[in-house]
Amino acid sequence: MIMTLVFLAILVGSNIFLSRRIGWIFSMEHLSVLHVLFAVIPVFMIAGLIGLSNVTGTVGHLLYGLAAVLTGVMLYLVLSFLLFEVVHLVYPLGRTLYGVLAFSMTAAVVVYGLINAGNTRFNQVEVPVEGLEEEVKIMHLSDIHIGHFRGKDFLQKLVDLSVDSSPDLVVITGDLFDGRYNLSMESLEPLRQFTVPIYFVEGNHDGYTGVERIKAMLRETGVRVLENEVVMQGGLQLVGLDHMRADEDARAMHAMQEGATIKGVLQSLRIDTVKPSVLLHHSPDGIEYAHAQGIDLYLAGHTHAGQLFPVNYIHELLFKYNKGLSDYHETR
Repeated sequence: MIMTLVFLAILVGSNIFLSRRIGWIFSMEHLSVLHVLFAVIPVFMIAGLIGLSNVTGTVGHLLYGLAAVLTGVMLYLVLSFLLFEVVHLVYPLGRTLYGVLAFSMTAAVVVYGLINAGNTRFNQVEVPVEGLEEEVKIMHLSDIHIGHFRGKDFLQKLVDLSVDSSPDLVVITGDLFDGRYNLSMESLEPLRQFTVPIYFVEGNHDGYTGVERIKAMLRETGVRVLENEVVMQGGLQLVGLDHMRADEDARAMHAMQEGATIKGVLQSLRIDTVKPSVLLHHSPDGIEYAHAQGIDLYLAGHTHAGQLFPVNYIHELLFKYNKGLSDYHETR
């Protein structure tokens, strides 16, 4: 409730701020049109992102894309205007200069963000695991989000990068799909090019899209879907969990608030604490319960490290493990 009120307060404040500043820049005496415009745009963005994610038609696809891009544009429009508002307080800017600087910065940041989103790269990290007799190279993929913005070509790019690194196995920790646009066997064809085992656990966006259909398609493609189970892969125990909250008291933002928990499921599984083990779960929750069951490495995604500035800093407050490699012993 509090988060909702804060969010609404930010939207209203942004509406008033942008209306007044843009009205000033363009010498507009009546701001009612701008107030309506900056009130309608957020409603369109929110309704579009929520209501159109599973559409498959061309019009819905275009509207969803517009709503998503507008979200980034509006965020950086507000931030750019705030930045030059501070500058304006210290060194008064004329209307024209103020507007050119603010709009130019918004455009530059948005263009850079769109270009950078297509700049795919991967990090190689060496993790010592006690009891592992020989090195195992795992390609960890997560939050691919095949849908309105990504399809077969993007997955092919990931497969090419993965094959070039010669992994021993591939794991996908959820959110493979993001809506029913591009939800097809054709989108998954690149996965057939792997000659090593592939394992998958579901994410929250797979659930929104149709998780049972996604799992069936993956099985047909040759991917091993893990559903709250333990399998042996070479010298490793792979523990694959459905997306769930950490325990009965946890309030997970994107997981079911009832039913199974990481704590309960891990206690019910037969995990050999002597053998090296890797846990696959979509979100980095319940680390303490994984540690209690002797898990050596926990692989997750979900957070996107905040994805956008300044959301990345907010995510640092929401997720104890927000990005990169962490050692539970050092952070608990």
